[in-house]
Amino acid sequence: MLHNSLPSPSRTSLRRRLDHLGIGLAGLCALHCLVTLVVISALGFGALGGHFLLDENIHRIGLALALVVGGLAIGWGMLRHRRMVPFAVAMAGLALMAAALVVPHGANEFALTLFGVALVSAAHLINLRAAH
Repeated sequence: MLHNSLPSPSRTSLRRRLDHLGIGLAGLCALHCLVTLVVISALGFGALGGHFLLDENIHRIGLALALVVGGLAIGWGMLRHRRMVPFAVAMAGLALMAAALVVPHGANEFALTLFGVALVSAAHLINLRAAH
């Protein structure tokens, strides 16, 4: 292998940081879902907390961030390690997250979002391992 064909440490580090960012964003999304469920259901703040926590823009922005970070990190990783599994797992997760945007608020939205972010997070972990 030629010396100049090896990835530079800074490029590898950036890709790894993007994967870590993707995992962190997935965790924040899951935390948002759980906090929303607790605040609205258990504590009865439907009118007070529901307006902010159930805002569709939060979900749209989260999906957009997941698409950008996932596309960069997993796409970059796929170019490096040539494995399709992280891409396929991420696409399944992103599809579930997108489906959560079109169902009414409730158990189905919660389940779709949580399974979606779990798959996206798993895809980032698989991507990190595949790149080693």
